Parts: sequence; C-alpha cells; structure tokens
Amino acid sequence: MEESQRQKKIASVLQRDLVDVLQRAATQGGLQGVLISVTKVKVTVDLSVAKVYLSIFPNQKAPELVEGIKANTPAIRHELAQRTKNQLRRMPTLEFFIDDSLEYIDGIERSLKGLDNPIDNPDLLD
Repeated sequence: MEESQRQKKIASVLQRDLVDVLQRAATQGGLQGVLISVTKVKVTVDLSVAKVYLSIFPNQKAPELVEGIKANTPAIRHELAQRTKNQLRRMPTLEFFIDDSLEYIDGIERSLKGLDNPIDNPDLLD
C-alpha cells in the first residue's frame, strides 16, 4: 500500500528535524567523529507511529548508539514536538532501527566482483 501525501509530508518533517536533534545530541554527548544520518522515516496510516531508520558511521558503534537513542526516546520525542508544534497536532511514537542496507549492498557488490568467494572461504556461508 502506497503512502498518502500526509504520511510523506509528516515523514519528511520528522526526518529533517531528527537529523538536527540527533547530530546535536551526539556532539554534545562527546561523540566526536560519529555521523548519524536518518535514512528513512515511515509513518503508519493512522499517523501514530513513526519508524525511524538510522545509518551510523562508524558501524562498530551503531548498536550501542541505537540503544542509547532508544533509552532517550521520550526526550527526543519532546524536543521534536517543540520543533514541530506548528506543523503537527500530535507527535507520533518513535521507533528506532539500524538501517543496514548499505552493508547489504556492499556485500552484494563484493560478491559480484568475486572478492567474496564462498568456495574459497566457506565461513562466508552463514
């Protein structure tokens, strides 16, 4: 089912503001050299839940950062509500996920180029 215009608009507003909030929080938290980008925001049909997909560089810190973000979801939601109070009537509940599509694409490219050969290295077959 395709997203409505309203869902797309709310997703873009949330995505734009979330990037700013998360990057500023990471910088203030002393995480220098960490890049957090919001790759996609999907809002449910009833506009009550927003699924936020994050791409974090370097990848090693991604799981612990996402756990920290999940722990601070109420504060993030409150700041977003303050920023978007003139645009949104109700702030959707935020759910955060790691977007691993770039690693997946990189793995496919490596396989196609012959760099990862499962015959030579059987450990690649998980």
